[in-house]
Amino acid sequence: MWSQFNLKAIIQIATIILISTGSHAQSLYRPRNVKVAFENGTRSMNGNPGPHYWQNLSNYDISLTVAPPDRTIKGSEEITYFNESPDTLKTITFRLLKNFFMPEAIHFISMDSSVLTSGVHIDKFAINGVVSSWQAPSDHFTWQDVDLAHPLLPGDTIRFSIQWHFDISSVFNGPDRTKRSAVLRSGMADSTTWSVAYFYPRIAVYDDVTAWDKLEFTGAQEFYNDFNNYILKINAPANYIVWATGTLQNPDEVLQPHYAQLLKKSMTSDEVIHIATPDNLKRKNITTQTKTNTWIWKANDVTDVALFISDHYNWDATSVIVDKNTGRRSSVQAAYNDASPGFHQLATIGQNALSQLSQNLPGTPYPYPKMTVVEGFSGMEYPMMANVGLNIAEEKIASETNHEIAHTYFPFYMGIDESRYGFMDEGWATFFTEVMETRMPVMKRQLASWTKLWLGNLTQRSQLPVASIAIQPLEIPYLSNAYVKPALAYLALKELLGDQLFKKCLQGYIARWHGKHPIPWDFFNVFNNISGKNLNWFWNSWFFSHGYDDLGIEKVVKTPTGYSVTIKNVGGFDIPFDLKINYADGSKENIHKSPVVWKDNPEHILVNVKTNRKISSLTIDNGIWMDASEKDNVWRESNLK
Repeated sequence: MWSQFNLKAIIQIATIILISTGSHAQSLYRPRNVKVAFENGTRSMNGNPGPHYWQNLSNYDISLTVAPPDRTIKGSEEITYFNESPDTLKTITFRLLKNFFMPEAIHFISMDSSVLTSGVHIDKFAINGVVSSWQAPSDHFTWQDVDLAHPLLPGDTIRFSIQWHFDISSVFNGPDRTKRSAVLRSGMADSTTWSVAYFYPRIAVYDDVTAWDKLEFTGAQEFYNDFNNYILKINAPANYIVWATGTLQNPDEVLQPHYAQLLKKSMTSDEVIHIATPDNLKRKNITTQTKTNTWIWKANDVTDVALFISDHYNWDATSVIVDKNTGRRSSVQAAYNDASPGFHQLATIGQNALSQLSQNLPGTPYPYPKMTVVEGFSGMEYPMMANVGLNIAEEKIASETNHEIAHTYFPFYMGIDESRYGFMDEGWATFFTEVMETRMPVMKRQLASWTKLWLGNLTQRSQLPVASIAIQPLEIPYLSNAYVKPALAYLALKELLGDQLFKKCLQGYIARWHGKHPIPWDFFNVFNNISGKNLNWFWNSWFFSHGYDDLGIEKVVKTPTGYSVTIKNVGGFDIPFDLKINYADGSKENIHKSPVVWKDNPEHILVNVKTNRKISSLTIDNGIWMDASEKDNVWRESNLK
């Protein structure tokens, strides 16, 4: 099994995006399938969806039964799939992500036996009402092709009825819990508190670039989903509260009147309302006191649904104005263990995140009616839901919450293929988090730490171009390409364009591609088009080259008007920097250079220091961009020849 996978990996590595010319060439490399998409008119060079752009979608009606502490979850669903493509489909590919937990599945990290399961069991499968057999895959795990007796023509629909069950992964408290939790992404926080995600058989994405998405999920790369409409019905025992993607359709049926009224009041309140507290949780008087309650949630035009359930978590709720022009509010809810330090501020943190994202950057009003933040199984994002990791340090709670909520825009509002292009969502979430933090710059410190790890990692995988297909394991190479390099690139781009133009381009990108599936070339083309600038030199440097952050003072020459300083771009990335000047008389000066200085001179630039004073030393300071080798960042007067 591993040998088969390694062969696939080698083939993928051989097809990695490489630069065909120099790093500052004025054209961008495009793989052949991307070229075909542009030729077919589904994408356009001006950054808009092409005149022939299309995407498929489904309606999901899902019913789920959970009965903690029994680990077995039972589900049924009706899927109506709409073929909006110009192609006749003879097979339909399904995603079975819970099969990742099978012992035989491919794992990019060692899996503790306590979290392994037997995967998803399909109990009944029907196509257009006709019962059909389900053949489990033998050589892969997280996807399955289903042959159709009658091909699905363009414009036609097909209906699938599925019953299934699986066991949720048990509590994992082994070594390196944080790293493994990030891979598992859902499971039991404790025996009666569950995060349930990626839990239903779904139809994979069929798009204009890749056709059926058949990348095996191995725990490292994330997900790619269509925009669908969902009805989610969750049958849970009394005294269990359910939080899920979407809008709760029947609060008066599942909550006792007082608590249903508190929830309703929170929808227009700026103050945090405590719906479930340790006191009333003990009295067991929050939910309707029937044996079970069916919570019904509805969400349209979203890429996924997830849920969280507990019988002892606190429940806070408030709201925030996300669109000042219309006064539209979004609900902000929080669920957390009362004993967890710092989590009592979760609703307020979420409220502030929605406000900042809506008003500052990206400055596009939060598009959904609700956001629920939970002290969940691990730090993970879902549409309208955000898990903040268990036992996380109190000072990191706000940063992680901001990061997970920022994912609302990328990959959810923008249907990013994170499996292949993690930089298109993780990079933006890291960027937004860094920008949002003014009082407690946890992400700035985290980004600095990650940058050091990347610059200190000399493996070839760490030097792959950012725009490479994301095949790296969940280690430093993936961290650098999905999070670090793109976040630094977006920060450099913001400085290059200036705040106002950068924001205009970003909002234009969101406006053109929300609810659709942009690929990297769409992003690059939008910014080129809206800015009115050919930024290909910048994209080539940051996204298509093997570069890194490293500048050096190559030469200093005394001139009649001062000094001429030659700065060498050793690493090749177009980064801003400060040249700090110390004069012999004790005075200081700082010369700042934007990334634009590298546009026409990618390898060397001259910085002319006009002065009649004597310079004692010069220092290059890259700020947050750091430097792979600082040995050539300082020049002293004694070096002058």
